[in-house]
Amino acid sequence: MSTTDTAQSSNTPTAKTGGFPRGPNMVAVASGKGGVGKTLFSVSLAHSLARMGKKVLLFDGDLGLANVDVQLGLMPKRDLNDVIRGRLSLDKVVQPFEDGGFDIIAGRSGQASLSALPSQRLALLRDQMLDLAQRYDIVICDLGAGVDRTVRMFSATAGNTLLVTTDEPTSLTDAYAFIKLGNAAGMSKSVNIVVNMATSVAEGEKTYKTLRKACENFLRLSPPMMGMVRHDPRVKETIRHQTPLFTRSPNTEAAQDIEKIAKSVWKMVADRDKKTVQA
Repeated sequence: MSTTDTAQSSNTPTAKTGGFPRGPNMVAVASGKGGVGKTLFSVSLAHSLARMGKKVLLFDGDLGLANVDVQLGLMPKRDLNDVIRGRLSLDKVVQPFEDGGFDIIAGRSGQASLSALPSQRLALLRDQMLDLAQRYDIVICDLGAGVDRTVRMFSATAGNTLLVTTDEPTSLTDAYAFIKLGNAAGMSKSVNIVVNMATSVAEGEKTYKTLRKACENFLRLSPPMMGMVRHDPRVKETIRHQTPLFTRSPNTEAAQDIEKIAKSVWKMVADRDKKTVQA
């Protein structure tokens, strides 16, 4: 999966910011609320990066409402529940998704107890993820919607967070709440905005500017925009057929937009890698 020219990101050292361990090559994908297309975006982003020749791991961190495996049409024999229960270490539940050229760690749907893990167990899971991340060029962490402590911890652990939003008022309001809480925890500099399901480039930019203006007025922050993904009816077909976007409809506008974001994400991770090594 990985080419020799991407070896620079393997064995990426773990960094510490304010005493908190961080994975420079880990990218969290979060959203203030559900229904914004976050998981499909995460899957497509991982697939696009793999198509670029990167060694990619997609971690389904939506503890309790996991659905990466569902969107990929997989029935994993091992998943995150085996790690939580202490039956297997995290590296033992990694499974290759050969059609996409990347690895996945599946979550476990319907396990409410997983979203209420004791802090020590959660920290152990984080530490295992940081160790595992060093074997990859990049790790995409698909987090749950909202701002519970699991989401906050993995967002803080990742080198950067992509916050997915749409033009719906509730989505924008919840995205602002995520940024506000992240700012209070010292994570504001690592959050980048992705506008999903934009009806046009102009509307996508308008949505971003609405969110940025609220952040500037009330938080004195200007979170950068990583990119936008235009609305495309064929995206629903990929979900319905449990097939990745780049497998079923690689030439759609949405796929082109995600490819552009993937290139920007890789540059961001590579630049952070260099700063970490220099430090």
